Amino acid sequence: MRRGVIAIALAAIACTGAMGKVVTYPAGPGLETGDDFSVKVRQLPEGEWADVCVYPVKVDQVTDGGHRVSVASMSYFDFDGNVEVEVICNYAEVMNAGVRPLSYGINPEVNGDTLRFTLEKPANLSVEVNGDTYRNLHLFANPIDTHRPTAKQIKKDKHLIYFGPGVHTLPGDSLLIPSNTTVYVDGGAWVKGRLVTEGAENVRFYGRGEIHPAQRGEGIYIRRSKNVEAEGVIVTQIPVGGSEGVKITNVKSISSYGWGDGMNVFASNNVEYDRVFCRNSDDCTTVYATRKGFVGGCKNISMQNSTLWADVAHPIMIGLHGAATEVGLDATPDTIQNLLYKNIDILEHAERQIDYQGCMAINCGDNNVVKNVVFEDIRVEDFKEGQLLHVCIVYNEKYCAAPGGSISNVLFKDVVYNGNNAEHSVIAGYDQTRKVKDICFENLVINGVRISDDMPGKPKWYKTGDMARIMVGPHVENLTFK
Repeated sequence: MRRGVIAIALAAIACTGAMGKVVTYPAGPGLETGDDFSVKVRQLPEGEWADVCVYPVKVDQVTDGGHRVSVASMSYFDFDGNVEVEVICNYAEVMNAGVRPLSYGINPEVNGDTLRFTLEKPANLSVEVNGDTYRNLHLFANPIDTHRPTAKQIKKDKHLIYFGPGVHTLPGDSLLIPSNTTVYVDGGAWVKGRLVTEGAENVRFYGRGEIHPAQRGEGIYIRRSKNVEAEGVIVTQIPVGGSEGVKITNVKSISSYGWGDGMNVFASNNVEYDRVFCRNSDDCTTVYATRKGFVGGCKNISMQNSTLWADVAHPIMIGLHGAATEVGLDATPDTIQNLLYKNIDILEHAERQIDYQGCMAINCGDNNVVKNVVFEDIRVEDFKEGQLLHVCIVYNEKYCAAPGGSISNVLFKDVVYNGNNAEHSVIAGYDQTRKVKDICFENLVINGVRISDDMPGKPKWYKTGDMARIMVGPHVENLTFK
């Protein structure tokens, strides 16, 4: 099997300049390319232009009639130093154009149908013409890949599974990865199917290519495993269940089908996400306890330096599922604790169902205990429909067997929202025994207004939450705005 999937040799093209390097990846045999955009990149100050392949990618568009799949575009390359990027729009006259996240401060120079801008460091971007977010270009400007194997390693390393440029269809739509294995998916490659770890240790997933089934499902599934890394690849979904010591870096998750969550955590500990990009047709990232056959709580989960784009549901969702549903009402309640979300851009939230709104949502159900959660340096751009935050003890009879137990010690620090479409946020407990307590907002800024308990212009009889359009319900204790 291993020899069958490593038949194609290395095919990246590197351009080296005086100040750095650019690496592009030609499309392998059988890969479909797109023509909405043409992309080039060059090393500054005087490097030669290199073509960057453009691929179609499916995203979910919410309409009044339901959902429909739209076809956007995607490109990727590696670089160090400084580069200039050229993007030509081939499908429409360019009236205006932008690059997001807005916090990056990238203002493209527009000349006719051509956009140009410079990059000084790696970034996962959305290039948008005429405000169209469903026919945009997802541009992944990666750091230089230090894990790329040599031709000798591909031939000799018995612990390496290498997928070269081109299309690879996995028999049975799945490949089980054993312990002590490195999987490398090269740029210009598409692995059709799922790569699964089950009870494995010391597994690495590296590369620049795509991993996902032809229709729907997980690209990588980390199950009951330890010491697993994934870096650089593009997937539909990458859930982590019943696992310990997982690190996911610079992975991109894009999905378009129903229940297309991006980066789930189920009953796992010590899971780190860094510089990931999620554009999903359900929750971008979740932390749940007992769920899908994985049993127990979660602790020490972090996501930093990342970008979240929820075409449906929540960018961040915590706490709904636990032992009450899968183990029973008499089970010891699960605890979800020590969660950190830091330096994150939220680009979209589009959810009409009020029960499932919230860019930052803690929906605590199934007797779960949720505690010690930090949201820090979160920038929320204007979104289509939803709430900025939702922190509630809930009894969602569709998914839960009981209300949540408690939510405590949650910090929102340096959270900034600029927009006009947010509905009222909600903070609420359930009853006298199931409370929300010790919630602190520090430097919450909404449309340029800093919200605090002593803010100018707040009538003394107002709750501070009123100034932030946050409905503070019953059974909430020690809520402060600093």
